[in-house]
Amino acid sequence: MSHPHPELSSPPQLPEGGLRIVALGGLGEIGRNMTVFEYGGRLLIVDCGVLFPETEQPGIDLILPDFEYIRDRLDQVEAVVLTHGHEDHIGAVPYLLRERPDIPLVGSRLTLALLEAKLTEHRIRPVTLQVAEGGRQTFGPFALEFLAVNHSIPDALAVAIRTPAGLVLATGDFKMDQLPLDGRLTDLPGFARLGAEGIDLLMSDSTNSEVAGFVTSEREIGPVIDDVFRTAKERIIVACFASHIHRVQQVLDAAVANNRRVCFVGRSMVRNMGVARELGYINVPDGVMIEQRDLENIPADRLVLVCTGSQGEPMSALSRMAGRDHQIRITDRDTVMLASSLIPGNENAVNRVINGLTRWGARIVHKGNALVHVSGHASAGELLYVLNVTKPGNFMPIHGEWRHLRAHAKLAALTGVPDENIVIAEDGVVVDLIEGQARIVGAVPAGYVYVDGLSVGEVTETSLKDRRILGEEGFVSIVVGIDSTSGKLVAGPEIHARGAGIVNQDFDELIQRIESVLRDVAADGVNDPHQVNQLIRRTVGKWVSDNYRRRPMIIPVVVEV
Repeated sequence: MSHPHPELSSPPQLPEGGLRIVALGGLGEIGRNMTVFEYGGRLLIVDCGVLFPETEQPGIDLILPDFEYIRDRLDQVEAVVLTHGHEDHIGAVPYLLRERPDIPLVGSRLTLALLEAKLTEHRIRPVTLQVAEGGRQTFGPFALEFLAVNHSIPDALAVAIRTPAGLVLATGDFKMDQLPLDGRLTDLPGFARLGAEGIDLLMSDSTNSEVAGFVTSEREIGPVIDDVFRTAKERIIVACFASHIHRVQQVLDAAVANNRRVCFVGRSMVRNMGVARELGYINVPDGVMIEQRDLENIPADRLVLVCTGSQGEPMSALSRMAGRDHQIRITDRDTVMLASSLIPGNENAVNRVINGLTRWGARIVHKGNALVHVSGHASAGELLYVLNVTKPGNFMPIHGEWRHLRAHAKLAALTGVPDENIVIAEDGVVVDLIEGQARIVGAVPAGYVYVDGLSVGEVTETSLKDRRILGEEGFVSIVVGIDSTSGKLVAGPEIHARGAGIVNQDFDELIQRIESVLRDVAADGVNDPHQVNQLIRRTVGKWVSDNYRRRPMIIPVVVEV
């Protein structure tokens, strides 16, 4: 197997007739999916998604792929192909279009509709091309064929990419539910046909590669949801992804069967369900939906609220309800159902919300105690099936953390793909497909680009380190005035501390130490503010460490008088 390593240098020029593949996100992580294909000096992008921040990235709203690799070559981009409408596959498109607004966006009907609603908020009018399974389109040297795949959102597609260098099949996110709610099966006959033609490189979803067997069918959730509705005392609150149209349809069906009215809560939920309803992807019987302003007019035992917040997002409707920071007040007669699986890294946030809701007496139903969600990603049995059907010459696992990629690579080896033809790459690693052989040839920058409010890319790792220190250790500021000629102390020290755990009465001892040190350096003729600044920083840092075993951010302010 070919493995990336930190010593990889910049890639050589792509040989004539070769196909270059560079993932700028989605490898070694769950999210931020974006892959660039290059042939003959032209580029094709598949997906352009975001990654959601974790606790060690305070203040960050979104994490984007790094566009630096293609920034000087945006005029060479033929199109952006979007496999489905989840945020981790389409969420970064508005930021890419800021750099070149006329890049054609290619996707299914629902995917483009969800994206266009998002782009409207960014005041961007995109160039779009709607495609469907069985369709074919050519962009420059890239001849594309689209195949249906089953996922946790309707209208998901796999894409076959044909160039003179060979045939690549990128599955996108998929599973093989044999009884999907919308009747739309993963196109295994199409996969087999491509396999018979000869797939030079298979790039397949790895998210569930460690899970044995096959994913449970979505249909098995329906009776569980119906049972929750029948046994609920009064109000029911369902939290799920704003894009999980199938799950919302099951909730609507259960509401109708139990004579309940439904209200969507949260901007993204209202927007996405409006799009799905308008396009006919969700069936809402007349008289079922109500507006949030009408909630007080409906008895609690006839209400269902569908909201966001299944991942414990701090500003989501459910998190605010748990924290008593929402107009909807949780009571001990409410039933709250979290109809989603946990995204890795969100465990603490979700548990915090569950505990908050439980504090107010609500009954909590979640994947840990009821079958209220199944994954949208193929398990190991399904992945083996696809590998055997497609018989790829080369294999590259995508969409997953390191453990998922390695587990998927082992599955490929079991099906007979030679070790030297299995490429495990990470973000930024460059893979060339030349004469039927895929090899790692170098690496390009592919770091995180942070979105913080209106700021894009301005927050650095150093900034995040400062934020973590401030959040974990607090800060101490020291203001002094020194004579510009002699360096003698003429004002202060004045000390302020927040979050550092320092007792105020201990400031007297610290002030005496600072005064003593400043007298000594003034006697030595030191009057440079920068040197005084560093001296105060070291003095205060040592004192805090010795007395409190803490390392707060220390901010000296030296004013020359």
